[in-house]
Amino acid sequence: MTPCPVALSRDLPPGGVKRVFARGRELALWRGASGQVAAWDNRCPHRGMRLSHGFVRGDRLACLYHGWQYGTDGTCAHIPAHPELCPPATIRATGCDAAEAGGVIWVAPEGYAAPPELPRGLVALRSLTFRCDAARLARICGLEAAPVLYLPDHPSLVILPNPLPGGQVEAHVLTAPLPAADRVAAVHLTEALRRAAEAEETA
Repeated sequence: MTPCPVALSRDLPPGGVKRVFARGRELALWRGASGQVAAWDNRCPHRGMRLSHGFVRGDRLACLYHGWQYGTDGTCAHIPAHPELCPPATIRATGCDAAEAGGVIWVAPEGYAAPPELPRGLVALRSLTFRCDAARLARICGLEAAPVLYLPDHPSLVILPNPLPGGQVEAHVLTAPLPAADRVAAVHLTEALRRAAEAEETA
């Protein structure tokens, strides 16, 4: 099964952490100081606090609640209340396979799957949320629902839809390198698509 595009690489700098969804599964997505990306179930194994509220220290993610720290492999590496304790290996965050390709962070909830092949040379344009489902987004683009949408009337644009809970879809948009004015026009086009999709939703 195709992995889910959950974020643009540029939107998760080293030390960044954010809440994302992959096929309805809520995850904490974060990047350590070394640049490695990890995606875990969005709950601390200790008390269930959302890890996306936490903070990155080097190559560890610390829970906001009690500060338990987890390494990029998910295992607990440090418990502040017991600094001399070597935490048992059984204390670990539950993770998903995460990879970067084409300026996009992909997550495979069901286990490793290669990201789809995309044209070379694409660059990130933006991410935006549509208040409609993925099928409606594809239809507004003149296409059938698919993991990658190539707009027939705008071949420089590629849309990667990621369905969210509640019948919404997050779209990550890539484009061929464009002059500044054309990039602005491309952003306006994505806004027009969103308005059209959401207008159909409420009609």
